[in-house]
Amino acid sequence: MKRFIVEKDFWEVFPHAEIGIILLKGIDNTKEDEDRYLELLKRAEKDALKHLPDDNFSSNQVIKVWREAFQKFKTKKGARSSIEALLKRVHSGKGIGGINPLVDLYNSVSLRYALPCGGEDMDRFAGDIKLTKAVGDEDFITLGSEKSEPPFEGEIVYKDEAGAICRCWNWRESVRTMLTEETTNAFICIESVDPSRAEDLQAALNDLADLAKENLGGEYEIHIVDKDNNTIDIQ
Repeated sequence: MKRFIVEKDFWEVFPHAEIGIILLKGIDNTKEDEDRYLELLKRAEKDALKHLPDDNFSSNQVIKVWREAFQKFKTKKGARSSIEALLKRVHSGKGIGGINPLVDLYNSVSLRYALPCGGEDMDRFAGDIKLTKAVGDEDFITLGSEKSEPPFEGEIVYKDEAGAICRCWNWRESVRTMLTEETTNAFICIESVDPSRAEDLQAALNDLADLAKENLGGEYEIHIVDKDNNTIDIQ
């Protein structure tokens, strides 16, 4: 049995964080109606603007809370949370392009709720997956690169027995476990460091799970991991 474990050293830095998990099993992630997902993203981009009432992009609370979080651990220079990257494109009018159905679905939910969302192919995990501080020697190759760029010692990462899966918490993911059209079993996470947004986190999880079921089929389980419930079985 494989597990997802959020280790003690993470909770020492982020005691009030909540990690929402959706386990999707038996999905069909192949592209058939690409326009449908692009339209979903366009609607989500419009919804996302409500989270950016301040013209000064960095002054908006959904941006500030993650910049403050990233200051609490060692990060690669210029690394920003995934939700900041998405909202910055919307704020600048660039828009979000399609990737594959499941990624498009979770990006649309990420935008609508202004919460970081990410996903991995569960069948590519090597043993348990952990959210923890990096040792600093974990193998990590990201999209567009051919060489390993290990995380810094103390950097918050998702990792398994083969290396880092996502660096700087939710900044950049490994090609080894990324979602593709061949993915049939997926591990989806939605993260919150703001206790006042617990209801938003639950709503985002429910919405994304329902969208995945409606569009990709399969079955799902929803879990929320916190300091008092730090481990779940995933496979």
